[in-house]
Amino acid sequence: MDRTNGASLKIRASHISKVFSNGKGSVEAIRDFSLEVKEGEFLCIVGPSGCGKSSFLRILAGLMTPSSGKLEIQPGEDTSKPLTSMVFQEYAVFPWKTVLENVGFGLRMRGIHKAERHAIAQSWIERVGLTKFIHAYPHQLSGGMKQRVGIARALANDPEILLMDEPLGALDAQTRMVLQEEILRIWEERRKTVVYVTHSIEEAVLLGDRVVLMTAHPGTKKAEFPILLPRPRDLKVTATPEFGELTYTIWEALRGEVLSAMESTGAGSSKGVG
Repeated sequence: MDRTNGASLKIRASHISKVFSNGKGSVEAIRDFSLEVKEGEFLCIVGPSGCGKSSFLRILAGLMTPSSGKLEIQPGEDTSKPLTSMVFQEYAVFPWKTVLENVGFGLRMRGIHKAERHAIAQSWIERVGLTKFIHAYPHQLSGGMKQRVGIARALANDPEILLMDEPLGALDAQTRMVLQEEILRIWEERRKTVVYVTHSIEEAVLLGDRVVLMTAHPGTKKAEFPILLPRPRDLKVTATPEFGELTYTIWEALRGEVLSAMESTGAGSSKGVG
């Protein structure tokens, strides 16, 4: 791929569409969605429920094929690392494996020696605050703890591209804030390419270099906003006027799409809203 503003393009999605078919007909989830992501960029995607954000992330991960359009991902020189790893919004952990075994699973699949993979897994388990539960099984963990296992597993696998689908949505507010700062620190250390889906505008502005908005169903690109807040960042930035102004500007651009999604699903109407 070419280079843009000094950084090579890692991902180019061109006119991606996705149609799901069932016995009653077909549903268009994504329509003509195009996106470019630079090497080392932290890109956040925000949109109303049902707009195809998660489907697009699965297309990037190779878990789903687009109905039309073209996807290009530029692999790095180190072929020993996985191209992508994904953190799902569901608790995607193996119930028969301990926390240590879950976090080290990707490393095991890559043939990493047991001692080395346990050392790497233990390091990431510590970073997500689960050291006391390293030998516990998923049924002994809360939902938020299971999600932290999934985050640690993806990070331990050291992918070129980290795909995160609402990874902190199941966590309580305090834990979510702690892990937001941890994600910021990890990204500053590694500068991996990240595509991060979230419903939270505040989270997107805190974490991202750029925020892309998707329309209501079927999802396509509506707008994008560069996040020019200085790095390195921490939660202090959320108290600044610049942060508040930017989150409100993005909400104003997104508000109509959220109302449209609510009306289409019967979840609400525009009457009495704002």
